[in-house]
Amino acid sequence: MKRFSFYILVLLFVSSCKDDIQNKRVIGNVFGTSYSVQYSTPETETDLQEQFEKLFYIINKSMSTYQANSFISKINRNEETTIDSHFRKVFDASKDIYKLTDGAFDPTIGVVVNAWDFGPEGAIENLDQAKIDSLMLTVGFDKVTRDDSTVIKEHKGTFIDFNAIAKGYAVDVIAEFLDARNVENYLVEIGGEVRTKGINMSSGNSWKIGVENPNFDGSQTVMKAISLTDEAMATSGTYRKFKVDEQGNKYAHIIDTKTGYPSKTNLLSISVIASDCMTADAYATAFKAMGIEGVKSFLKDHSELKVFLIFENDKNQLETLSLNGFPE
Repeated sequence: MKRFSFYILVLLFVSSCKDDIQNKRVIGNVFGTSYSVQYSTPETETDLQEQFEKLFYIINKSMSTYQANSFISKINRNEETTIDSHFRKVFDASKDIYKLTDGAFDPTIGVVVNAWDFGPEGAIENLDQAKIDSLMLTVGFDKVTRDDSTVIKEHKGTFIDFNAIAKGYAVDVIAEFLDARNVENYLVEIGGEVRTKGINMSSGNSWKIGVENPNFDGSQTVMKAISLTDEAMATSGTYRKFKVDEQGNKYAHIIDTKTGYPSKTNLLSISVIASDCMTADAYATAFKAMGIEGVKSFLKDHSELKVFLIFENDKNQLETLSLNGFPE
C-alpha cells in the first residue's frame, strides 16, 4: 500500500507506570510508512510485534497494489484468484461509502491517479482529454461486483485500488486483535491514522492526538491537540502532494471521479473521527473531493462522523471549521 503524505502527530506523555501495568510500545514500518502500537500490559506479557507483522503480511497479500502476487494485483491483471475475508470486508465497506457519497469515494479511480503521476505507475506521456476520457470508461465502482470467492469486473481495464481505505482497515485489524486479548487500553497508529481505547496508562489521561498545521515546506507542527477515547481518526491532506497550473491554482492528488482531473480546492486538510478507522479513512478521502459545502451538507444526515477542516480563504489565510462536535 502506498505511502500517504499526511501524518497526524501522536502526542506521547511519559510518566511512571501504575502498579504492574505498563504501556508497551511497538514500532516498525509497513505499507510504505511507519506504525506504532501502544497498549497496556503486565510487565511479563509477551511482545506482540510478531503477531502484528503477521497480520500486516496477510493484509498486504490481500490488498497491496505494490505486490505483484497480491489478490488485488491479480484481479487488476484479470487473473483468476480467490479473495479472502479481509478483501470482502473492505470491498463491501467501499461499496457502501461509494454509494453514500455518490461516487466521491471510488476505489477504481486509481488508473487515472496513476496517469496524473500521483500513483506508483508513473505518468502517461502527453496526457490529453482523449486519453482521460478513455481511462474514465473503466472508472466506476458500480461496474465491479463480488461473490464469496472472487471479483467480477464489467471492464477488463478497471483498476481497483483500496489504498484510501486499507490503511485504516489495518488499524482496525490490530485494534480488534488487541480487543480479542482483552487489552483495555491501546493506541494503534499507522502513517497517522489512529484508533484508541481506554486511556494512556503512562499518564493516567485520555490519549492525546495532535492535528498538524498544513505546512507546505514539509515541516511538522501541531495546530491543535485533542483527546480521543474509544474512537478512530484519519486525515487526508493535499498540501504535500499537488500540482500547480500556469495561473498558480493548486490541484490536489485526489482525482475528481466525475471529470478525471485533479481536484481544484481550497481545502488543505480533512480530519474525520468515526467509530472505526476504516470508515474514517475512506470519508477523509471522499470529503476532499466533495468540497466544504458538500461536506457540510453530507454531515447533516451523518451525525456519527465528526470532522475538522483546514482551508484557505479568499485572502489565502488559513481558516478552520469543526463540524458535528469535533473536539476543540
